[in-house]
Amino acid sequence: MKKFVTRAALFLALGVGVCSTVSAKPNNRRTTIKHIQTHEQVSFIPLHQKGGFAIMVDKPEPGSSVVIIYDQYKNVVFKDRLTKGMKAEKKYILSDLANGDYTVEVFSKTHDIKTSFYVYDNGRKKIVHMI
Repeated sequence: MKKFVTRAALFLALGVGVCSTVSAKPNNRRTTIKHIQTHEQVSFIPLHQKGGFAIMVDKPEPGSSVVIIYDQYKNVVFKDRLTKGMKAEKKYILSDLANGDYTVEVFSKTHDIKTSFYVYDNGRKKIVHMI
């Protein structure tokens, strides 16, 4: 289990590093964007083709946000700090995670947002589905 978590974290770090410079915009009209409204806007955008999602945070004043992904047993699988500017966006490709239920938490000084997603194998590829 420890080896899996280490490999998953390594893959996520490499995948995020490569994908973090690309703008997180949905690529088809059927994509639904989950907006969680606070005085800061936090959006989760599914990336259906890549098996993951993008997180966008629009803050009224500069400050950093942190993204933490937990498994169903509340173990931290991945932790990442978003940029300290007013807007931050980053893609997370999660198709190498094991099948199961996960929680993503985005927090800063002024907000703490949690939402669930699950990973499953449809026979051809891993699917990441936001709940």
